[in-house]
Amino acid sequence: MKVALAHDHLNQIGGAERVLAEFHALYPDAPVHTLLYDRAAVGSFFSGWDVRSSFIERLPGGTRFFKWYLWLMPTAVEQLDVSAYDVVVSSASALIKGLVVKPATTHVCYCHTPTRYLWSDTLQYTSELPQPAWVKKLLPILLTRLRQWDYLAAQRVDDFVANSKFVAKRIQKYYRRESTVIYPPVDTAGFGEAQDHEDYFLVVSRLRPYKRVDLAIRAFNKLGMPLKIIGSGEQEAELRALAKPNIEFLGQVSDEDKVKYLKRCRALIHPQEEDFGITAVEAMAAGRPVIAYGSGGALETVLNGTTGVHFIEQSWESLADAVVRFRYQTFDPIKLQQHAAQFSTARFDAEWSAHLAQVLGRD
Repeated sequence: MKVALAHDHLNQIGGAERVLAEFHALYPDAPVHTLLYDRAAVGSFFSGWDVRSSFIERLPGGTRFFKWYLWLMPTAVEQLDVSAYDVVVSSASALIKGLVVKPATTHVCYCHTPTRYLWSDTLQYTSELPQPAWVKKLLPILLTRLRQWDYLAAQRVDDFVANSKFVAKRIQKYYRRESTVIYPPVDTAGFGEAQDHEDYFLVVSRLRPYKRVDLAIRAFNKLGMPLKIIGSGEQEAELRALAKPNIEFLGQVSDEDKVKYLKRCRALIHPQEEDFGITAVEAMAAGRPVIAYGSGGALETVLNGTTGVHFIEQSWESLADAVVRFRYQTFDPIKLQQHAAQFSTARFDAEWSAHLAQVLGRD
């Protein structure tokens, strides 16, 4: 069985890319087809892989300013050649699901979310985009056409797998397709025994607007309690300017250092709505509770009162109130780790293999 992998863009390291890495571990000989591969941005994460990128990467500024080529992306996806493979596994949060495969090829899409900027977040995307006024006026016309293409592209997929029940509902709503839920793989075994905590709270996130790190900063500005932030992104300068001295920006850190910070924090602050939220599971695997916005994937991973607490409104006031009421002594690190174990890499591998065998009629 010849397998090919596909992923939207290889230009950052996030939860979706870690899922792709697990697919690559399952199918190490499979090439990875993608719109673009920015080696400078991702370092050695994909080193040694057979990566095959589209013509977008070779256009002027194709890696750095790829968003300007949004109108060309459907064509670029359709020109990626996967004709030689029996099975194509796409790891999709945008347009890569639109690959054109041969009739005998089975395309299984592991969907992290239906394309956010076309569906659930389209109005926010157009309003926050830092572009000239004339671009913002023309962009909705382009997005309408892309939305039509994206819907039709989703109908080409033979089988959808969602990374959470939350995403499964979105797939049904926007694409009118059923899906099977298989939670992403999390290296829950790599955290060891829980340690005594220190007094700081922790955020681990890319510094982008939808991650809502600003809520955590505003809340801790008022509380005056220590907060450490791991991550970087286009919003970093703005967030640093907003933060008071009790808030420390650590930038990008190694996986080993991230584990150390998770194991020593009082709790992880999770202010965003995530489709799943791997970092929240990692915190629990480290024996630490999560203070999470009660929406999206957090409703499936963070058990309110058992492995963390939910705050109801996505506002700094609601988050600050949850932090003030939070009592770390009520959370058992062993129970937290036991809960996180159900999202392990071994569980993902077993569920994925069984599901693919069923789709191919080999169970």
